[in-house]
Amino acid sequence: MIEEGKLLNDTKLKVYSLSEIDHVKIHGRTTGNLSPLTLFWTGSAMECVVKGSELWMEVEVDYDHYEPWVSIMINEVPVSRQMLIAGRYWVCLFRGMNESVSKNVRILKDLQAMNADPGCSLQIHAVKSDGEFLPIKDKPYKLEFIGDSITSGEGAIGAKAEEDWIPMWFSAIHNYSTITAAALNAEYRIISQSGWGVLTSWDNNPRTNIPDYYEQVCGVLTGDKNKALGAFEKNNFAAWQPDVVVINLGTNDGGAFRSPEWRDETTGETHKQRLNEDGSYNDLDLQAFERAAENFLVKIRKNNKDAHIVWAYGMLGIPMMPAISRAVDAFVKETGDRKVTVFQLPITTDETVGARNHPGILAHQQAAKALSGYVKEILKEKQ
Repeated sequence: MIEEGKLLNDTKLKVYSLSEIDHVKIHGRTTGNLSPLTLFWTGSAMECVVKGSELWMEVEVDYDHYEPWVSIMINEVPVSRQMLIAGRYWVCLFRGMNESVSKNVRILKDLQAMNADPGCSLQIHAVKSDGEFLPIKDKPYKLEFIGDSITSGEGAIGAKAEEDWIPMWFSAIHNYSTITAAALNAEYRIISQSGWGVLTSWDNNPRTNIPDYYEQVCGVLTGDKNKALGAFEKNNFAAWQPDVVVINLGTNDGGAFRSPEWRDETTGETHKQRLNEDGSYNDLDLQAFERAAENFLVKIRKNNKDAHIVWAYGMLGIPMMPAISRAVDAFVKETGDRKVTVFQLPITTDETVGARNHPGILAHQQAAKALSGYVKEILKEKQ
């Protein structure tokens, strides 16, 4: 290992720990620890502005099954994407560029937090460069996106024929969240997990729902390793307050009605969202979903007191839209909170579908265009 701050013998590159850099911005929920920085969520990132010809980062990567992927953006444009294999090593972000020109560089985590792989982690220890780090211009707005596989960017990259559930087909770049934030010149955070819902996951498991873990840094993860990394700590909401919270949940709750009963093999506990004989949704089970959605809105409002909350839904169909609308209406009537609305996203078509029968790049672009126009008007009203 090279000591921090020590000049390399054969180059002008100098090593810096992240805490040594005055100007560095971290995106996504973290514990606040920079020694090292752990990136948990989809779209979480490290950003810096460098005036130099070369920049590297030292990563430490681990996993049992699913390797992390990252994308590199320079001056707001994606320039590379790569798999990170296990180990601790240096990754070149750019070299040979004009040393007198400053570059905005962002390293984004493409892969979601992997509940199914407690060994999966991505940490950044240090950077090295021959240049200087300059101040980063703040963006005027902050957006938070809460969702499932759609918001994790599953299938947003890759051919339509791809069916493997692997990290390669996740993208934080070709993602309606990232595209929406870019259109609005906003910072953003993503809280998402494939297959999860408001009340249950797609397979009727009531323990895999986003609301139960919303108040933790990254509570959807499991295992002692993630506990040690701080994933289960309470999130510091006061440190980052969004102007708008976008919820894109309900797709998996709808799918649960057509999935087999979930059963806990240890306790024997079972759960099932039921269909009526005519194929319609059971009223009592719909009401359970609506209560869960309303309670989630209460939790979001408690932690984001001034944000406008948008429940945006529909990229893979709208079977749960009536229930979502009833839940939002009930919340508004109960609380008098008028800053909660519902927005229908454009549905994915045969032309816009991506890998794994999920929204592709075109679908995400269409959704972002519609959503950013809607959120833009909300932000105008907040000014």
